Amino acid sequence: MATIGTDWRMVDGVATAWFDAPSLTAGAALAGRTVELSTEIVVDLRATGVRVRLDTAEHAEAVSAAAQELGLSANPAPLQHLSVVLESVDPSAVTPFWRRALDYAPGPAGELADPLRRDPALRVRRSTEPRPLRNRIHLDVVRPSAGVEQADLGEPFGAYGVCHADADGNEVDLVPGGPLDERTEASDWQAVFSAMACYRTTSPTQQRDLVAAAASLADDAGFPLLVDVRPGLVILDSGKDQWVDDAHGLDLDFTDLAARLQTAARELGATADPGVPRFVQLFLDAADVAAVRAFWVAALGYSPDRRDWNSDINDPRRLNPELVFQEVDTAETERRRQRNRIHVELAVPADLAQTHLATAVGAGGRLLDDSQGRWRVADPEGNELVIVSGA
Repeated sequence: MATIGTDWRMVDGVATAWFDAPSLTAGAALAGRTVELSTEIVVDLRATGVRVRLDTAEHAEAVSAAAQELGLSANPAPLQHLSVVLESVDPSAVTPFWRRALDYAPGPAGELADPLRRDPALRVRRSTEPRPLRNRIHLDVVRPSAGVEQADLGEPFGAYGVCHADADGNEVDLVPGGPLDERTEASDWQAVFSAMACYRTTSPTQQRDLVAAAASLADDAGFPLLVDVRPGLVILDSGKDQWVDDAHGLDLDFTDLAARLQTAARELGATADPGVPRFVQLFLDAADVAAVRAFWVAALGYSPDRRDWNSDINDPRRLNPELVFQEVDTAETERRRQRNRIHVELAVPADLAQTHLATAVGAGGRLLDDSQGRWRVADPEGNELVIVSGA
């Protein structure tokens, strides 16, 4: 079923809705009402709205009614879900490596999935196509130092001493994070490219109150905090690098806000879990960074980082992973011609799929394949995006 009521769409097999909101505080009111319906509903609160993903369609009507009472309107345009696909001759040989690197769990469709449903799923699919050279796409993963050690991926290599490769040569930079600040007042926070504090909660009421308190503090500071609600957990997140002064352009010391958020969480009885923070992004090598970056900005509806020296692009609502671009040596002709073993998959609502496809092709993409609600598009240098309709 493509829709559940007019507010909802199926995205990557999950009933999903986005409700525009004028502030974190306004969105927190809907988030609080929603988590009281079921402990399994996934809620992502942003400064511009709320994304809700349902455990069961029976709650769709109640969530929509709550949004209407609060004066919040549904908007399907932002709905999309990005995942990563890795092709391998022997999926069983590479899957354990990625499960340890990402600290993921097996998902219902055989993929590796983030148990918290924040970072992109990794789908490993069989392929007999020979591709012996390095990919032009790799993953960056940042985890607390203890998690990096626990992953036990062997001796790292590369310029920064953090790179690891699976049996097929697919690479991941596994980067150890650390404390955001030495002060006790902000000791719950970890720097994993994002500044992040993750709080275990014991009831929907405690979740609701923590979300409301965090929203109020962030609104008062003018900071677009990311607040994600999961079963028994509230995640407070600055967004990648947004705790750094030149990233957000605000007259704000984020560590001061982090301290106030920590105080609020502890006063409500929430307990920090320092092992939870994790950050995942995609790195693309390109000969013409500007052209490749422009394609992905358009195809994903992303925004460039505000800093001119930074090649990052991000989901303006920070619901999907960041992409980063770096220049590749143009002399690597064969590597640039080889089809990657990794590509990006973008699930979108069925009624918006053709719009996404037209945008991707209009931005310089080449349609490679059209098959039963799946469109494979190559960017100007052959990196692939598969647009998937509906489920």
